Amino acid sequence: MIRRSFLAALAFAAAFPFSAWADAPLKVVATTGMIADAARQVGGDQVEVKGLMGPGVDPHAYRQTRSDIVAMTRSDLILWHGLYLEAQMEEFFHDLGRKRMVVAVAEGVDKSKLHAHDNYADKYDPHLWMSPTLWRDVVIEVQKALTQARPEAADIFAANTEAFLAQIAELEAYGKQVLAAVPENNRVLVTAHDAFGYFGAEYGYDVLGIQGISTQSEAGLNRISELVDTLVDRQLTAVFVESSVSDRSMRALIEGAAARGHQVEVGGQLYSDAMGEPGTYEGTYIGMLDHNITVIAGALGADIPKTGMSGNLSAGF
Repeated sequence: MIRRSFLAALAFAAAFPFSAWADAPLKVVATTGMIADAARQVGGDQVEVKGLMGPGVDPHAYRQTRSDIVAMTRSDLILWHGLYLEAQMEEFFHDLGRKRMVVAVAEGVDKSKLHAHDNYADKYDPHLWMSPTLWRDVVIEVQKALTQARPEAADIFAANTEAFLAQIAELEAYGKQVLAAVPENNRVLVTAHDAFGYFGAEYGYDVLGIQGISTQSEAGLNRISELVDTLVDRQLTAVFVESSVSDRSMRALIEGAAARGHQVEVGGQLYSDAMGEPGTYEGTYIGMLDHNITVIAGALGADIPKTGMSGNLSAGF
């Protein structure tokens, strides 16, 4: 009798996972660090979030590991970006969506706000986190997904979302203030790949990437030559490397300018497709963008505090 009761309890637990109990946090798996941070901010103590892609990881080329698959099959909710960012994982997510709750949060953003992809006619630039304005829309999609997964916590998610959106609005205002202090001729952002298109549109900067929207695109000699011409003609003196992309092509660009008698330096390292180290300010969405905004403005000629919007930046520029 005891054994039968024990087996029945096991069967019951299997049918209703631990995370479904009222006092247990909702188990959420998110692909990028930016989505994981949004889930933590919105979910608060109602969620337990695992991010798949850590610092320095390129989501364009990432493939799910065995441990990723285990985490996702044991989760209550999987949040991925979409818009062809996790191109290597799309088929897997579509298959998994038949069995689990899987939400592509960036797919819910109004397509009229998005930029066309440079290689695919029916796709869009996925780097929405570079625009605080657009990222607000993604945060709201995260709220919707969490609310659907745990409707009894809807009021908590709504309050947390409102607080997080207020922080994003403060970040947006800071960006407009300090990036406007850069001399107009210097408002050109040269990076390893075209991850900053929405950033440029939001703050009025020309953005030039050696590679295209995806890091899987090739950086040809003609493209490097074109950018060298731009650096020399406009007398630009700073370019930027990215934490998740090799700096090899950027070094070739600097050497090409030097061969033309024009000195160009690395203005700093930016967070493009991944955030900073977990547990640091730069390891949050707010800190990631604060870092990028501050580094760009400082390197291009604005006189601003090196510690950023609220003095929390650890590295300065």
